[in-house]
Amino acid sequence: MGGCRRELLDRTLIVNDGHLRHVLAAYETHFNTHRPHRALRQAAPLRPLPDPVGPDGKVIRRDLLGGAIHEYTQVS
Repeated sequence: MGGCRRELLDRTLIVNDGHLRHVLAAYETHFNTHRPHRALRQAAPLRPLPDPVGPDGKVIRRDLLGGAIHEYTQVS
C-alpha cells in the first residue's frame, strides 16, 4: 500500500471517486503484470521470468496515467 501511495497517489490530484477507481485499476494492472519485483527475481507476479537481455536490444517506454508511471519493454 505504501508503494501505491508513494509512486502514484502522492503525485496525482484525484478529483472524484470515479477518477480514483480508474487510477487504482491502472496501477494494479501495472503492478501485477509489468512492474518487476526483487523477491520474484525481477518478474511480475502474473508474468513469468523475463528472458535474458541482449546487448543490442532496443527499449521502448510507454507512459501510463499521464506519465506518472513508465513501463519499459525490450523489443527485437
